[in-house]
Amino acid sequence: MARASSLPVRLGAQGRLVVPAELREELGLGEGAELAIRSDGRRLILEPRSEVLRRLRRRFAAAGDVSLAELLSADRDEEARREEGN
Repeated sequence: MARASSLPVRLGAQGRLVVPAELREELGLGEGAELAIRSDGRRLILEPRSEVLRRLRRRFAAAGDVSLAELLSADRDEEARREEGN
């Protein structure tokens, strides 16, 4: 169950942050768990890396069978054609 309130934490030496045991248990985070951290300009957002990957896979699955490598290659080819025309 997601918690509605926040828990206070303090930054330690070298900016280290301890995730409270209650939250680690809630999220199933064990020692060595990989987390992703980002900022929206006002907040730090810390989430399990597996969640980030799951979200990205869902987003790109919606694009169907489009190959991102092929799209990038086609984009570069088009840009090269434009440069040759100048």
